[in-house]
Formats: sequence, structure tokens, C-alpha cells
Amino acid sequence: MTTAALIVAAGRGIRAGGGLPKQWRLLGDRRVIDWTLEAFRNPCIDHICIVLNPDDTDIWQEFSAAPDIITAQGGSDRASSVRNGLKALQKYSIDKVLIHDAARPCISRSLIENILLSLDTTSAAAPALAVTDALWQGDNEQVIGTQDRSGLFAAQTPQGFDFETILAAHTSHTGTAADDVEVARAAGHPVHIVSGDANNIKITRPQDFARAAEILQIKERDTMDIRLGNGYDVHRFGDGDHVILCGVKIPHDRGLQGHSDADVGMHAVTDAIYGALAQGDIGQHFPPSDPQWKGAASDIFLRHAVRLANEMGYTLSNIDCTLVCEYPKIGPRAEAMRQTMSDILGIEPSRVSVKATTSERLGFTGRKEGIAAIATAALVKA
Repeated sequence: MTTAALIVAAGRGIRAGGGLPKQWRLLGDRRVIDWTLEAFRNPCIDHICIVLNPDDTDIWQEFSAAPDIITAQGGSDRASSVRNGLKALQKYSIDKVLIHDAARPCISRSLIENILLSLDTTSAAAPALAVTDALWQGDNEQVIGTQDRSGLFAAQTPQGFDFETILAAHTSHTGTAADDVEVARAAGHPVHIVSGDANNIKITRPQDFARAAEILQIKERDTMDIRLGNGYDVHRFGDGDHVILCGVKIPHDRGLQGHSDADVGMHAVTDAIYGALAQGDIGQHFPPSDPQWKGAASDIFLRHAVRLANEMGYTLSNIDCTLVCEYPKIGPRAEAMRQTMSDILGIEPSRVSVKATTSERLGFTGRKEGIAAIATAALVKA
């Protein structure tokens, strides 16, 4: 079962102010369209098609270069724009399609999932809210009549359809249409109503931006930003009378070779933090070609990684480091390592795990040629 989202973003409406079509205006730290796309970039959706205005040259270049975006050219009205988007999706063997207005950035993933679930038993489903307010008819700022609200609903998007059904309906449709439900019904297809979401607002007026920002901030607070990273490091044995592991000096008949102090455990943890931040590795921040780092204590690298995480707004939640070696024995020093790492990382020892394993005498660690370390770090947006 292949599912696509078709995002209609070709409109030129500027009633919301700002001098730009509303889908390209900033909402917080990103554009309206970016919030909308984030909701549809989830495992339920296999393909995303954006219908763009041909005059938006820079936007065309941006989305044409995006590997997960299919682009289609907008038409003279909404119906023709949707038809162009559906045709662009034809070659992808789509089963279900969700057609959504780019100017609804507060769409929730749960509503998306509910509509897709309805499409398992019907060929058309769309969200709506029952009208609860009294309805008036007016002229020249005067009430001239009332309208019975019984059975009336306020339509929302995304509106979901069996792909071939809505493609055929749009292909045969002539004239304009307020939305895709109108097109489907004109072709004789019943549409199932899915309970809508009051937060799924459409940005139309300037004040709608403030409302949308409030809704999205609530969602941000409800959704934790958690980053995970892993690190792996290896150092071979050479001449020496000790090794340094996770900041603890351990007497040994051989030493570890490396440009710095060769603390394989601390290096793995440092790279795990850099990895969680998508900020490369130790070699990029402290090049081994730079003589100033020769013999350097590895806590310099680890402190830098922690500081970088804090600067990017993240707090270190916990780390887990596994040392792989036959000798020296780690167990008797594990608590000292945890305490040392805790002091450097600035977190409680209960959030620091240091443990060891052997490789059952297999490979270079089994032959006692060196030590390897594997580490995982978890970061949480502060």
C-alpha cells in the first residue's frame, strides 16, 4: 500500500500580510510550508508532492533539489493545481493520497493517521468540525437573516482519497471547486466525515499567525527533542608502563599508542556526543596533523564536545561506554572511571555507565594487540 501527500502551495494569497504568499512567510524560526512538510515527513507517507507556482523560481530550485520531494506546476485555480499534482504522482503507483493546503501548518500526525485509517474502508474521507455557532446572513454590516446550522460542517484538509478515484474525478471535472470533496461528490463519490481538529487552522488573516505559533509551541513542548549518537575508537598497544582509560591511569606492561594520550574510552564517548549533534568527530575538531594536540589529555576533547552540546541547546542525559579488551581488568576501576567521567561531563555518576567485555580471544583485542571502545550518548533539548 503506497501513500502520497499532495501539498497545494501555488496560491498567491497575501491577505495574511507580510507581502508574501502566506505559505512562504516565517512562522517562528521557519516558513509555514516547512511546518506543514514536517507533519507529513513520517512513516505513514511514502511520497510528497508539492504543487508550486511557476513564478516562484527560487522555491522551484529549492524543492526540485530535495530528494524526498516531487514537484508539480500550479494551474489557474486550485482544482487544476491539484489535477497537475495528481498527474505528477501517477508513475509512483499510489494507492492513497492526502490532499492538503500548505497554509494549514498545525496539522497533527494523529489526524493524518485517522484519515488514512478511514481510507481502508472507504474511497474518500475528509476532516471537518460540526458548526456550533449561530449563523447569520448579512449585508452592509447588518444582519439580514439567519441560517440553520443543523448538519453543517467546517471543512478541513488533508482530504483523503483512493488515488485512482480522485484522479478520475479531477480529470473529468470542469470548472472550479472549493475543495477536493466537491470534485469527488460531483463525480458521484460519497465522502466519509472524519472528526477534525480545532487546532488544524488555515492561515488566512494576519492574526492567524499568532494563533498558529501558539499551537505549534504547545506541540514543541509536548514533543521532546532527543538526540542519540554512537562512537567507536581503537588504539593499538605499544611501549609503555600504563594506559589511560576513561580518565583513569592504570599500570600495565604496555601503553596505548595515539597522537594524544590514546584514551580510547574517552575518545569513543566524545565521538558519540559529536555524532548526536551531527558535528563530525574528534579528528575534525582536533586534527592529528596539528602538533599542539600531540600527547594532549583527552578530557580537552570531551569538555569541548559537552560545551558544544550546551551551546546548541542540548543537555547530556546519559552515556554508556563499553571497553573491549582482555587486559587490563576494568572491573576494579570501573567506579573510578564513572566518577572521573561524571566530573568532566557535568552529570551525575548514575548517568554514566562504564563496563567491559572481551572478544572471546578473537580479533585484535583477543590477541591483546589493542583496546576498542564503543559508546552511546543521549542528548535532550534544554
